[in-house]
Amino acid sequence: MGKTAVLTDSTAYLDKQTLEELGIYTIPLSVIFSGKNYREEIDLSTAAFYEKLSTEEALPTTSQPAIGMFTELLQELKEEGYTDVVSVHLSTKISGTFQTALSAGEMVEGITLHGVDSEISCAPQGFLARTAAKLALEGTPPENIVTELEKIKAQIRAYFVVHDLHHLRRGGRLNSAQALIGSMLQIKPILHMEEGLIVPYAKVRTEKKAINHILDMLFDDLAAGNVNEVSVIHANNRAKAMQLKEKIAEQHPSTMIQISYFGPVIGTHLGSGSLGVSWY
Repeated sequence: MGKTAVLTDSTAYLDKQTLEELGIYTIPLSVIFSGKNYREEIDLSTAAFYEKLSTEEALPTTSQPAIGMFTELLQELKEEGYTDVVSVHLSTKISGTFQTALSAGEMVEGITLHGVDSEISCAPQGFLARTAAKLALEGTPPENIVTELEKIKAQIRAYFVVHDLHHLRRGGRLNSAQALIGSMLQIKPILHMEEGLIVPYAKVRTEKKAINHILDMLFDDLAAGNVNEVSVIHANNRAKAMQLKEKIAEQHPSTMIQISYFGPVIGTHLGSGSLGVSWY
């Protein structure tokens, strides 16, 4: 029988304990401030990133991993006896990381890379990676793991509200949906991922109304018994994330709710203060 490893990238924002317990490997993406490259969570913590974001005059940019990082890791995994790798990455519509992983897989003989485009990022991507790792530990064949992840992708819901749309507009990650958004100063659009792109889902006048709209959708699914896990995701806004978690727990105390975060790479595009809720 073959031996399957699970690989993801740093934008899944999985904590070290989870990575170690499930044996998940990860490749870092980077942010660039004034020409200097920082691998997220290695050279620059999330807390340090948001502090730097508030003081630097020029907004940062992001960078995908070099193909050599993938080929080197795949070679190491092959030498450790792995025959297959299930590689789960952020949406191909917002980064070339997934394609780089596939290219690396073709360059290293003796190990087969099975790519999964999460079509999203952050906690939902992390959920897919965790699920893949659990299945791998149970001895599930890699092809079956990929099939299961593709099924789960269709069940993921994720919505978020950004404090300032400037970051998304500047980075070109918002698509050409300005007509729906209207006045950037007056409307707080609820955003989500559609076919791997960040697009507006609905437009409301205030952040409070936007969050309540998202919670209404979540509570409908919770009432129907369709939710396994909820993630509240924040960009340097843990206090408000905790408030959201408590609000959800008040009405659905038995629901598994975790607090996650938008790290440096995704935070570059969303900006400080953003909030999101995802569920599966």
